[in-house]
Amino acid sequence: QVQLVESGGGLVQPGGSLRLSCAASGFTLNGHAIGWFRQAPGKEREGVSCISSSDDVTYYADSVKGRFTISRDNAKNTVDLQMNNLKPEDTAVYYCATDLFISTGCHPAYYDYWGQGTQVTVSS
Repeated sequence: QVQLVESGGGLVQPGGSLRLSCAASGFTLNGHAIGWFRQAPGKEREGVSCISSSDDVTYYADSVKGRFTISRDNAKNTVDLQMNNLKPEDTAVYYCATDLFISTGCHPAYYDYWGQGTQVTVSS
């Protein structure tokens, strides 16, 4: 059974940093596409950053380019999202997700397995 658990969210001031981690169980992330998504109140869930199954394609939403970095640690079976220079508009619940079949892409509809989410709040 595929299970994903996010951690690392919290409250941070504008300009600060957080590192989110997604741990998988019952499933090996290596060789599968995985992504980070977020959903703010009243908004649709959006792709933030995704990495392809072969690690050769990385996607970042325009709003986070240059500030966020996705990385996969196969030894730990985790995928992290380093978030720097956070802005109030980054406030949202962040989810990691994976899928058994797709090789690349960062649209929420492509992904079947989701974690429960972790809250990120950027506020002074």
